[in-house]
Amino acid sequence: MSNHSPEAVRQEVRAWLSEHWNPDLSLVAWRNMLVDAGWGQPEWPKEWYGRDYSAELVRIVEQEFGRVGAVTGAKSGIRLLAAATLLEHGSDEHKSKYLRRIITGEDTWCQLFSEPGSGSDLAGATTRADLKGDHWAINGQKVWTTSAHHADFGLLLARTDWDAPKHRGLTFFVIDMHQPGVVVQPLKQMNGHASFNQVFLTDAQVPGENRVSRVGNGWAVAMTTLAHERRRADGLRSGAADVNRQSVVRGRIHEEEAEENATVMAPYTWYLQRAGRVDLALPQALATGRITDPVVRQELARLLCLSHTAEWTARRARAAQQAGKPQGPEGSLGKLAASHVAKQAQKVHTLVADMNAMLAGEDGPLNGIIAEILLSVPAVSIAGGTDEIQRNIIAERVLDMPKEPRFDEGPFRDIPRN
Repeated sequence: MSNHSPEAVRQEVRAWLSEHWNPDLSLVAWRNMLVDAGWGQPEWPKEWYGRDYSAELVRIVEQEFGRVGAVTGAKSGIRLLAAATLLEHGSDEHKSKYLRRIITGEDTWCQLFSEPGSGSDLAGATTRADLKGDHWAINGQKVWTTSAHHADFGLLLARTDWDAPKHRGLTFFVIDMHQPGVVVQPLKQMNGHASFNQVFLTDAQVPGENRVSRVGNGWAVAMTTLAHERRRADGLRSGAADVNRQSVVRGRIHEEEAEENATVMAPYTWYLQRAGRVDLALPQALATGRITDPVVRQELARLLCLSHTAEWTARRARAAQQAGKPQGPEGSLGKLAASHVAKQAQKVHTLVADMNAMLAGEDGPLNGIIAEILLSVPAVSIAGGTDEIQRNIIAERVLDMPKEPRFDEGPFRDIPRN
């Protein structure tokens, strides 16, 4: 990490912004300047567009950018999960090809992990990758893929060895989403949104150089991606704040960033409801008079206690990440805590709104937001690894409990599947 003093960094970034910040530049032109100067992702290594800054120094950079209203490198969507994965497991060729355009926002990404037949058993993936000369032929189906409809590249987990045990027969790839063998279809959700897609892969091609890490090491690479995803579970709230900021600050850069966010963040517009909207619980209890009900008060108190403890868990996870510690089980602890909070919030909103909670749209409480919460909360216990998966991780890696008996050992081709 850099040994610069905080004050020296503050003066350096302030001077750089004073000389270079121009809101009338194009967004891509500005972000390319950030990449060249190392300000786009200052925590990244110096050899890969960063400055090796500690979490403390990164916060100073963010403060100075915020002080003048300057736009940062692209951070929304799946792109930073892709970057974190490639920084840890990718080759120099991968980093050179993809990282700059991740920071500039020129490329968008998606995550091709889940499949219809394997549920939460990610290692049971049956999408196959067969080596054909200098490229891999991909055949299979992925599902629940956020942003696949506008992604340029996908992080793909596919099976390359059917005779190896299931965790060891997987390989990780970067796949070009703009090719004839990739068909994306949106999935309509019961809350009215369509954030996810199913992706059909038919003889899609992946060049040999797009394999990430060695053949058969896909499980380890995917765990890196998921660990970062669980640690970043609260990052969408800041993304929403960035969108709101654009309505205040104007300039060509801000207008183009607002357009970018409108596209990239569109699939996440209901995620605040998915988290339970704890912020609405007490105001609604007061506004409706339900705060006088002792049962409502008790459940509301329980919700607020759970919410505060979950926030402390999330802060520990962020502190560990900022300190450069390896990915650990704290992401699973935080994700499971968030699930408990969302379910309790759902319960409180139902108690407060009573039968009106079922009314959607303008007829419902808060123009239907309460109904959307009730329909959206179940997703938080599934997305990014189910509650059951998180409990297994916590039991085995935190409590050092024995693993559950396995019935899926041996060659994958011999394991019964759906």
